[in-house]
Amino acid sequence: MNHSFQILEFHKILNKLEEYAYTEKAKEEIRNLEPFMAERDVLAKQRETTEARIILDKIGNPPLVSLSGVEELLVIAEKEGCLAAEQLEYIAITLTAVRRLKDFLCRCKVLELSLPYYEVELDSLDELREELNNKIRNNRVDDYASKLLKDLRSDIERLDNKMRMKAESILKANKDSLSDQFITIRNGRICLPVKKDCKFKINGSVIDKSSTGATLFIEPTAVASLNEELQELKIEEENEERRILYTLTSMVAEKIEVFLQNTGIMEKLDYIFAKGRLSVELDGKAPHINTDRIIKIVNGKHPLMDKDICVPLNFNLGGNTNGVIITGPNTGGKTVAIKTVGLHCLMAQCGLHIPCDEGDICLNSQVLCDIGDGQNISENLSTFSAHITNVLDILKKAGRDSLVIMDELGSGTDPTEGMGIAIAILEELRKSNCLFLVTTHYPEVKNYGEKTENILNARMTFDRETLKPLYQLEIGKAGESCALYIAKRLGMPGGMLRRASMAAYGKEELEFLDLSKEDEVQRESAPIIYKVKEKKNQQNITEKFNLGDSVMVLPDKRIGIVCERVNDKGVLRVQLPDKKIWINHKRVKLHVAAKELYPEDYDFSIIFDTVENRKARHSMERKYCGDLEIKYED
Repeated sequence: MNHSFQILEFHKILNKLEEYAYTEKAKEEIRNLEPFMAERDVLAKQRETTEARIILDKIGNPPLVSLSGVEELLVIAEKEGCLAAEQLEYIAITLTAVRRLKDFLCRCKVLELSLPYYEVELDSLDELREELNNKIRNNRVDDYASKLLKDLRSDIERLDNKMRMKAESILKANKDSLSDQFITIRNGRICLPVKKDCKFKINGSVIDKSSTGATLFIEPTAVASLNEELQELKIEEENEERRILYTLTSMVAEKIEVFLQNTGIMEKLDYIFAKGRLSVELDGKAPHINTDRIIKIVNGKHPLMDKDICVPLNFNLGGNTNGVIITGPNTGGKTVAIKTVGLHCLMAQCGLHIPCDEGDICLNSQVLCDIGDGQNISENLSTFSAHITNVLDILKKAGRDSLVIMDELGSGTDPTEGMGIAIAILEELRKSNCLFLVTTHYPEVKNYGEKTENILNARMTFDRETLKPLYQLEIGKAGESCALYIAKRLGMPGGMLRRASMAAYGKEELEFLDLSKEDEVQRESAPIIYKVKEKKNQQNITEKFNLGDSVMVLPDKRIGIVCERVNDKGVLRVQLPDKKIWINHKRVKLHVAAKELYPEDYDFSIIFDTVENRKARHSMERKYCGDLEIKYED
C-alpha cells in the first residue's frame, strides 16, 4: 500500500470494510482498493454505494453467502470427475442462495434503483436445483433417487433383518455355550460371543476373539451364506449411487458458464453491499465529486474515532485558496484534523461514503503525506533527516492535481532554521499549485500565511477557562499564544511572563495576559540534606587521656587509673582496684589528671608492673640477661 495511505491509516478503513464482505473475491478486491483516477469511475462507484445504502436502510440485508469452494467443485465437474453427494448438496445450497438473492433484488425494484436489476443476470437453475434437492439429502443419495436404488436398499434392509433373526434364533438355542446373551458385529459381520471351550458347538467361522482369548466371535454358517448375498446387493447399490452421482455431476458441468456468472455477480454484489454496510456504520454520506480542486467538508468526523465523542470538523480548501496553515496548542487536534481531511479524500475517491453532513471532494492524482516521527533506525536517519528526506520526495512529486498534507512543518531542529525551512517548503508548495494542508508552531509562518496570496491561516481552538482543547478548526485565524496564556492560568508569575513575552515577541505585554503585577516566584523551603559527620582526628583521640589519669568508668562510676592510652580503635586500658579492663574512650570520663597527682617524671611501672617485671627490666638496663623475660598481662 502507498506510504501516505499507511500514514493516514487508510488500511484500517479497508480492514473495517473487509469485515463486511462474505466472499473471498470481494475481500481481495477490498484489500487492493485504491483511488480511481477517472471521474466516471468514481461517480459510478459512489452511485453503487449510495444504492446499496438505500436498500439496506429500506429493505434490509441481502441474503449473500461466502461461495467458498464452489470454483474447485466446478473444476472437478468440468474435468469429468465425480462429485460426492455432500459436494452436490453444497452446489444445491448455492443455487438456493442465488434463488433467494434474485427474490430479494426483485423486491428492491420498487425503489426504482439500478442495482436491483443485477437480478436478471442471475440464474438459479431451478430445474437443476430441484433435481439435486430431490436426489441428494443429508449428504447421501436419497432412497428415491431411482426405482432400482429404492428396490436395492429395500432388499438390503430385508436381508439384513433376516440375518439378525437367524443369528437370534441360533443364540437362543445355544445359551449355555455363549458368554453373553446378545449378538455383536465384528469386522462388519454378525457374530455370536461363544465360550472358547464350546466353539465346536456352533457351526461357523471365527471372525475375532476377546482380549483374554476366553471368548470367540463366530459368524454362523447360516448367517454367512446370507451375508454373501447381502454383499452382492451392496455392490449393486454402490454402482447405482455412482451412476446417479455421475449423472448429476454431468448436469452441473453443462451449466458451468451459468455457475461462473452467478458467482461473479454475487461477488460483485457482496463488494457493493460491504461498502453500503460501512456507510451505515459510519453514518456516511455520498460526497459530491468535482474536478475543480475544491475540498469542502461540513461536520466531518474521523472515520476511526468514536462518532459519539468525535468533534465535527468544518473545512474548506480550493478556489482562491491553495493552502491552509493550521496553528494551535499541542493536543489540540491538529493532526486529527489533517488526517480527517486526507481520509475523507481517499474514501470519496475509492467510492466510499464519508462520515459528514455534507462533502464536496475533488479528485486528486496523489495524496502525499508527512505526518509523525519518521525516524529510520535502519538507515541511521534522525527524525529531522527522515522528515526532510520525505518532504523533498513529496516536493518532487507534487503537482497541480496533488493534495499534500504535512504535520509539524520544520520541526525537529533549531527553531530559527526550522522556521526558515518551513517557509521555504511552503513557498515551493505554492509554486507547484497543489492543494496543501500543513500544521506548525512557528509564529513567523503565521505571518507568512497572512501576507501570502492564496494561503489562509487556521487554528485549533481551546477553552481558556478549563485549559482544554475544543478540537474545533477555525479557518482564517492564526493560532494564539496559548503557551503564555496557559502558563499564566497555571500560576506563572507576571515577572516571568513579562520576560518570556519580551523574548518571544519583542514586547513586554500582550493584551490577553493582563500583567498588572510584577510578582516573582514564591520559593518554598526545601528539605534539608544531612551530611555524614566527619570522624574526629585520630591523633586527638589517642591524646585524650594520659598514663596515670584518674578516670571514672561509666555507667558504674567506678574510679580507676589509665594504664594504657587510647589506641587507633578508640579503646584504652584502665587499672581498677581489682583488675585491668579494656574500654571504649566514650565510656570513660576524666576524674583527676595525672599531672595533678604525680611528679612530672614519675615512673608509672611502680603502679602498673609486677615486682618481677621491674627487677628484670632493671637488670636488662645494666647488662645482657639471656635467661630473663618480661611478662605482660593479656
